[in-house]
Amino acid sequence: MAKTIVVKQVGSPIRRPAKQRQTLIGLGLNKMHKTRELEDTPAVRGMVRSISHMVEIIEEKG
Repeated sequence: MAKTIVVKQVGSPIRRPAKQRQTLIGLGLNKMHKTRELEDTPAVRGMVRSISHMVEIIEEKG
């Protein structure tokens, strides 16, 4: 079974650089307080780390 993480958007992309907005969309987040369950890979962890001020990891499964 693959490890997963649950990520929640807590910050607004308004007045943020375009690269950070695109990272949010790449994670499947585009509205406040939306959550997504994502596979725990180094690529996803890097994306979360690059926008850590706008998202939080709620739960780690697996």
